[in-house]
Amino acid sequence: MRKAVLSATVVGAAALAFGVAGCSSSSNSSSASGSSTSTTSSAVQVGIILPDTVSSARYVNADAPALTAECKAKSLNCDIQNAQGVPATQQSLADKMINTEHVQVLILDPLNTTVGASIEKEAHAAGVKTIDYDRLDTGASPDYYVSYNNTEVGQLQGQALVAAAKADGITNPDVAILDGATTDHNAVLFNQGYMSVLSPLIKAGTWKESGEQWVTNWDNPTAGTDFMSMYNKDHNINVVMVANDGMANAVIQDLKNLGIAGKVVVSGQDASAAGLQNILTGDQSFSIYKAAKGEAVPAVDLASQIIAGNVTDTFTSVTDPTNNTQVKSILGTPVVITKANVGAPITGGDDKLSDVCTSAFAAACSAAGLQ
Repeated sequence: MRKAVLSATVVGAAALAFGVAGCSSSSNSSSASGSSTSTTSSAVQVGIILPDTVSSARYVNADAPALTAECKAKSLNCDIQNAQGVPATQQSLADKMINTEHVQVLILDPLNTTVGASIEKEAHAAGVKTIDYDRLDTGASPDYYVSYNNTEVGQLQGQALVAAAKADGITNPDVAILDGATTDHNAVLFNQGYMSVLSPLIKAGTWKESGEQWVTNWDNPTAGTDFMSMYNKDHNINVVMVANDGMANAVIQDLKNLGIAGKVVVSGQDASAAGLQNILTGDQSFSIYKAAKGEAVPAVDLASQIIAGNVTDTFTSVTDPTNNTQVKSILGTPVVITKANVGAPITGGDDKLSDVCTSAFAAACSAAGLQ
C-alpha cells in the first residue's frame, strides 16, 4: 500500500463559500447531446453547454447534477446540454440556445478556443452575456469566468507529488510527465503550476525528467500509449506526473501489466470514483478535488444576478493571455485528496459511496472508514 501523504492544503470537504437559494420543480429529458433541465418557467433563460463525457466523469456525475440543483434553487429555466466531445455539436447547441431559445445568459465550457470564440462572438452579437465555466475561452472576451485557481491546482499537484516521492523513500526520482491537451488553457495553467515546483528540482539534478507529452484531447488510451513510449526508453521511471485521474487510470493499468503498480508514484486530478479507488488501493498517491458546487453554484447564481439586472458579486481578475484583457472571475479553492481524506468528495456530493466502494474495493473502503 502507498504511504499516506499529508495534504498540501487543509480545507473542509466542501471548501465552498457559496450559498444556495430556494427552489422550484424541475424535469429532465434526454437528447443526443446530453440532458435538458428546466424549471416550470416557459422561456429558457440560461443555456449551459458542458464539453464531453470522456475526458472526465465529473461532467456527468458531478457538474450536471450540481447545475441542475442550482437552477432549480434559483427558479431559473436552464437548458443543460453536453457536446459529447464534438466541436460541431457544441456549436449547434449554442446556435439553438442563442437563436431559437433566446437565452439571456450562456454558460460555456468550451471544447477548444476555435469553437469557443465562434460561440461567444455569436452570443455577444445577440446581446447574450457569457460565463466561461471551468475553462477560460482565451481570446473570446467572455463577460465572466467561473472556475478554480488552476495554477494553484498545478502547484498542489507538484507539491503533493514531491511529498509522495519522499514519503515512499524514493531517493532518485525519475519523473514522466503527462500533460492535458494543448487546446485547453486549463492544461497550460496546470502545467505552469506543477512545473514551478518540479523544474527547480530537475534543474538542480535532484530529480530526473524522463520525458513529457501533451495528450491530445485528454484522451485516456493515448495517455497510456504515451506513457509506455516513455517507459520503454527508461525503465527507471518511478514517478508519473499525470494531469488528471482518467489519464492516471490508464497509466496505472500499464503499471499493473508491468507488475509495478503501487511502486510508482502517480498523481491525478478531479477526485473521480476511479481515482478514489486507485488512492484506496495505493496505486495512485493523490488527486485534486474541485467540488462541482464550487463552480456550479456561483455560475448559476451569477446568471441569476445578470438576468435580474443587479450583479452584486465581488470578482477577482484573471488575465486572458491571448488578448491581454482582464476577465471578471470567481475562483474556488482546490483540495488535495489522499488516503487520509479520501471520503471528502463523497461527503461533498461529487462521488457516490456506491460508485467508489464496489465489491472489489469493499475491504479497502472498510479500512479507510468508508461504509
